[in-house]
Amino acid sequence: QVQLVESGGGLVQAGGSLRLSCAASGSIFSFMAWHRQAPGKQRELVASVTTGGTTNYADSVKGRFTISRDNAKNTVYLQMNSLKPEDTAVYYCFVTTRITIRNYWGQGTQVTVSS
Repeated sequence: QVQLVESGGGLVQAGGSLRLSCAASGSIFSFMAWHRQAPGKQRELVASVTTGGTTNYADSVKGRFTISRDNAKNTVYLQMNSLKPEDTAVYYCFVTTRITIRNYWGQGTQVTVSS
């Protein structure tokens, strides 16, 4: 059974930093990513990373956010620097299993950036 445990959200002032973590268990994962959903908006991809380390970022976070993963721990991280009020959202971990190619979402963690 796949389980995702997210941590690291919170309240921070504009210009500050936060680091999100998502520990996955129950399978081997090929694709890992972070999405976010702000109030009244659609969920959007923030950043993704493959098993081999290839990363992809939304234009709005390039140069400020860094995604990484520890394959030995099945954990994906999102380092968020220079945070802006518009980064305020619920952030969701997303993974794809390597063998069965099934997708799973985390429960979400709130990130609030005050101006």
